[in-house]
Amino acid sequence: MAKGIIYVMKTVVPGLVKIGKTGSGNFENRMYELEHNGYRNVTGLKRTFAIEVDEYDEKEKLLHTIFEKSQLSDTELFAIDVNIVIQLLSSFDGTTVYPPSETKEAVFEEATDNIKGKLIPNGSYLLKRKKRADKTVIDATAFIENGNWTIKKGSILGVFGGIGMSAKAKKVRGDMPVDESGKLLEDYELGECSPSFAADVVVNGSVDGWLEWKNLEGKSVDIYREKETEE
Repeated sequence: MAKGIIYVMKTVVPGLVKIGKTGSGNFENRMYELEHNGYRNVTGLKRTFAIEVDEYDEKEKLLHTIFEKSQLSDTELFAIDVNIVIQLLSSFDGTTVYPPSETKEAVFEEATDNIKGKLIPNGSYLLKRKKRADKTVIDATAFIENGNWTIKKGSILGVFGGIGMSAKAKKVRGDMPVDESGKLLEDYELGECSPSFAADVVVNGSVDGWLEWKNLEGKSVDIYREKETEE
């Protein structure tokens, strides 16, 4: 059975993704080529998830067949929520190649949470709590627009911790412009993510963002997830 890698990439066009394949030893070269040169005049490609599987030719064809109604002509471009593709890809038997050091289970859960996160209406949301470990106060504001999160300048983030966070969350937190007191020095766009991911980078630890983030009426954003379940 031929073994290779199936990948999904976001593009500069919101809601447009590329689903492709490459040999096991060619992944980094293929990603470099696409991320720097684009594909079919579409630029801004960014690797999102990749998995090494057996019979990768057949599995890629299966994905293209499943999503054919969303396919752009004869290309490898699809107008579809990238999280839906990740859910399906991460359910295959295989080994995660990207993101590195993330399990398939964790990737699947994050994709599912991202989909549910789009149930949260556009607007401002607050996260306020006191960390027991160092008694620091966290006071952050986020603005959500079409599922994309921006942590607002002046938010006070957790300084110490990092326990239980994913490698992706740790990297994002490390890139955020924060002073010694934990104050965010400028708006920081997280992009499309789940409430828990946004809460993790704010708190600098692993927390349930569905309960931590509150709307301006003081209700946790979990009410939007519960509402969908009831409906």
